[in-house]
Amino acid sequence: MDDGSEEGSAGLPRLRLDELLDELQARLDTARGTRDRVHGLLEAVLSVGRDLELSQALRHIVEAAVSLVDAEYGALGVIGEDQRLAQFIPVGVTDEQVGRIGRLPTGHGLLGELIRHPQPLRLPEISRHPSSYGFPANHPPMHSFLGVPIRVREKVFGNLYLTEKRGGREFDPEDEAVLSTLAVAAGVAIDNARLYAQAQLRERWLAAGAEVTSGLLSGHGESEVLDLLVARAGEIAGADLTVIALPVTGAHELEVRIAVGLDAEKHAGLVLPLSGSFMGAAALTGGLVVSSDVRKDPRITAGPPRWAGLGPAVAVPVGTPEGGVRGVLMLARAAGKALFDEDESAPLAGFAGQAAVAMELAERRRDSEQVALLSERDRIARDLHDLAIQRLFATGMTLQSATRFIDHPQARERVLRAVDDLDETARTIRATIFGLRVRESGPQATGLRAHAVQAVERGAAALGFAPALRMTGLLDVTVPAPLAEDAVAVLEEALSNAARHARATAVEVELAAGSELVVTVTDDGVGLPADGRRSGLANLAERAAAHGGSFRAQAREQGGTELVWRVPLSDS
Repeated sequence: MDDGSEEGSAGLPRLRLDELLDELQARLDTARGTRDRVHGLLEAVLSVGRDLELSQALRHIVEAAVSLVDAEYGALGVIGEDQRLAQFIPVGVTDEQVGRIGRLPTGHGLLGELIRHPQPLRLPEISRHPSSYGFPANHPPMHSFLGVPIRVREKVFGNLYLTEKRGGREFDPEDEAVLSTLAVAAGVAIDNARLYAQAQLRERWLAAGAEVTSGLLSGHGESEVLDLLVARAGEIAGADLTVIALPVTGAHELEVRIAVGLDAEKHAGLVLPLSGSFMGAAALTGGLVVSSDVRKDPRITAGPPRWAGLGPAVAVPVGTPEGGVRGVLMLARAAGKALFDEDESAPLAGFAGQAAVAMELAERRRDSEQVALLSERDRIARDLHDLAIQRLFATGMTLQSATRFIDHPQARERVLRAVDDLDETARTIRATIFGLRVRESGPQATGLRAHAVQAVERGAAALGFAPALRMTGLLDVTVPAPLAEDAVAVLEEALSNAARHARATAVEVELAAGSELVVTVTDDGVGLPADGRRSGLANLAERAAAHGGSFRAQAREQGGTELVWRVPLSDS
């Protein structure tokens, strides 16, 4: 009995010792697991903090979350301005599976629950939650769920969604704590990535603005600079359609000058009222306007249907408070793409303002050059009048007085002819002086010379470069007003044809008045079409015939086209 008692009492301590050892081992395993998890969390925090490119940072956050809580699937949903998921980044499903599932979620059902109530949510079975709608066809089965919000500067940026903890287990409070800690670090990493992206975007807009400013101040044509403005804005903003419209003089309307991108031909050339158009709203308010879906924007009530396939859009006025609106720039993305958020809109407004200042400076520079040109013309006119004409007149008087000393009849006749030539030269110089002193705008700009200069300037805007212009003879004295009007119309039609069809890099214009008025326009373009006809040429021939003149259009040996329109002045 005693031996049995001793043996029993010896076995009990050994049993308790084994239990204590097992408990100690379990605690050690738990501590080791906690240590490993803390290390894993620290590594994940450091990993996501290194990323400066936003899309890469978002994917690394999801991958780190899946690894930390031992989940089979994970996703990060970015919340848009409309409180729907603007972006959804899944991990654990292949591209092939995503393709079979179809459209990614936008924030309905259980995913929307975290958008409406941004608090951690842990579920043992997804299907039992009241907000669960089930899964679409070809979706992998999912049961356990853990979701936590990601905040950036106290504003909910998106949510982390984890499902299907490995081994058929449920997510526990420790998983929730770890994921919440990661979400805090993710918020900091996302904020840093967004700041970096904003800085890069701002730098690109500033570079584009400097390029546009340089083009304007370097004397490039308006159309060339507008092309550059549209190209850079569309490229930086990732727009599928870029449009710029300019105000119509004397009317509350905008004319679309350039449209590039999706269905651009539906927008090009449209004249739209300020009230009833998306771009008009930007011009009227003087500020940036944004639409989440331009197809359904209530501000658009005018113009033909032209928005199919488009979605988010933004329009910004190109102007300054002092100079007013000089145009409107509109950018639109295809339906389903990301909205234009505040991070993108702010530098766009700065770019438009910079372009407007450059346009105003370029206009003032042109005005200054025009004043200098007119001053120089006045000086030349004074010199011609005070020096050249007086000398010609004196020479003529001397020759005329010398004829009485000339006995030979042929010599006398030649001297008198020289006197007549001097008189004709003096009249030509007087007409030139008159042309120099005629301003190119205002009530005095009524002569053919001034109107021809205006027509060439308008043609330069369409061509993208300034044509060369030569004018000889008494254009403002010998050409009647009706004929001068037709001559200007002919010049404008010829320049318009060159701009639309010739693809020329140089155009020369010459107006000459003698016994007939001759308007000649040559270019170095592609030449006349094979059938020898082109839009508007028949009209030029009819105008010439109405005055008893002729019109000829022919290819040049060195390439390009030559148009010659001539009308006798004696019959006009």
